Amino acid sequence: MRKIIVSAAIAAVSFAAPSQAGYYSYGYKPHCFIKKVKAYDYYGNVIFKTIKVCK
Repeated sequence: MRKIIVSAAIAAVSFAAPSQAGYYSYGYKPHCFIKKVKAYDYYGNVIFKTIKVCK
């Protein structure tokens, strides 16, 4: 019984570690830039929104 619990805990940790790394593993950082988007409000006025885009 104890061996099953220990092996299940080790398996859970081994599956959780790669998922925590995400996109930042091995020194990778996303490339981000600011983009201006032309939009209209409820009354038809032009609004320029600035959004951050990361790839």
